[in-house]
Formats: sequence, C-alpha cells, structure tokens
Amino acid sequence: MTEKEKAKKGMLYNNNYDKELIKERIDCQKKCQKYNMIPVDAIEERRRLIRDIIGEIGTGFCIEQPFHCDYGYNIQIGKNFYSNYNLVILDEAKVIIGDYVFIAPDCGIYTAGHPINVQQRNEGLEYARSVVIGNNVWIGGGVKIMPGVMIGDNSVIGSGSVVTKDIPSGVIAAGNPCKVIREIDDNDLLNQ
Repeated sequence: MTEKEKAKKGMLYNNNYDKELIKERIDCQKKCQKYNMIPVDAIEERRRLIRDIIGEIGTGFCIEQPFHCDYGYNIQIGKNFYSNYNLVILDEAKVIIGDYVFIAPDCGIYTAGHPINVQQRNEGLEYARSVVIGNNVWIGGGVKIMPGVMIGDNSVIGSGSVVTKDIPSGVIAAGNPCKVIREIDDNDLLNQ
C-alpha cells in the first residue's frame, strides 16, 4: 500500500519520502506561489488559477492573497465563498466547505496531525483526518481548525479560537479550546 493510500484510509503514513506525495505538494506550492503573485486586479486570471489549484469550487467565490494549501485536490468548496488574507489549508485529507462560508484573515484548516509517541513522530509519521464546515458558517480572524473537526451549519466561530472538537449547528463558539457559548437566536438580528 502506498503512503497516499494509507493517508486516505486514515492510517499513519510518511509523506517525507514518498516521491508521489512530494511531487504533488511541490506542484501545488508552485501554483499557490504563482496565484499569490498575480496582481489583485487580475480577477479572472486569479479565478482561473484557483480553479486549477482547488479540487472543486462553486460560483461566486473570492480567495484573497496570500493563500496556501498542500495538495489542493482534497479541497471542496461550495458557492459564495469568501476567505480573507492568509488562509492556510493543510489538505492531506478532505476539506469540505459548504455554501456561504466566510473566513476572516489568518485562519488555518489542518487535516494533518502527528503522533504523540516520540518514536513514531521522529520516524516522520503523520495522520490525516477530514474537516467539514457546514453552510452559512462565519469563521473569525486567527481561527485554527484541527484534524477531524466538523462545524455545523449557521454557526459562528469567534476570533482566535482553536477548534479541537465538533461544533453543532446554529451556535456561537469561541475559545482555546473552542466551546459553545450559546445558540444563535432572533436577538442576534441587528437593528438599523
């Protein structure tokens, strides 16, 4: 079984010596580097290249530069997506993002983790767990989403949070570790 196959099955794998994985990461890094160098007003060129980087992306998206990911093909994004500056997605496993998701600056979505056992870690082993973000989610600035996390529809993740466990739908959650603060209700409507 290849290291890539092990990763897809959620097993420990080593991506440091697997020629296929190394080549795929380098190819993606080159594309991200090119994307990040495109002038900000070259909107169509940016859209074309991001579609080449990301496995699947809906209509009505904007990904501000800089943007970085490891493989790209493991990322699936719905329609009307917006991410601000400095989004990092370590997509060793699937990252599925719903429709109408907004991500503030300096956020990270990480599917890769490393063993706690020092011998395994020193061998260069890691594991990959999918991350799923539902529809209509707002992720505040500086949020870090850890491997295996699911965030439910219509939730808000407060700035600076480290999301280590699943977050249900329709809540405000924040902190390190991120915890549910309360449900979102009609009192959250802004009066103009």
